[in-house]
Amino acid sequence: MVNLKFLFSNIWHFIALGFGAGLIKKGTGTFGTLITFIYFIFLYQLNLEIQILIFFILLLVSYISVKNTLQSLKIKDPSCVVIDEIIAYLIVLILLPNNYLLYLISFILFRFFDILKPWPISKLEELPGAIGVIADDFGAALFALVITQTVSSYVL
Repeated sequence: MVNLKFLFSNIWHFIALGFGAGLIKKGTGTFGTLITFIYFIFLYQLNLEIQILIFFILLLVSYISVKNTLQSLKIKDPSCVVIDEIIAYLIVLILLPNNYLLYLISFILFRFFDILKPWPISKLEELPGAIGVIADDFGAALFALVITQTVSSYVL
């Protein structure tokens, strides 16, 4: 049972569940994705190299937390794990130009692709363990980033 006791039982669960966002019953992934903006508030003023370095550190921490939490829950891809949405959407925010409209477009596209999981995103989800949990979100992030960048280049 995923509850407050589970959330606080170790640091890896706390991270994997998005600091509690994963306990929300409906719209867990969407709420988790919104949490990304809190991370980004601390990163966006840093230079790109530092942002990327911090991103890769957070990616490693995310992988460890997802792996540990999957082992504890014994579930392939529990909806309560939202750090995968957070870390995948974070790279989108880092790579986009600083523009609120682009952030909104990318958010909607990311959620769209993360929920629907069209091919080849659905194939990434089939990868084993924590890699599969995280990889499909990176697929959704890539689709969202490419489309948002295209909109930025040709429309805005």
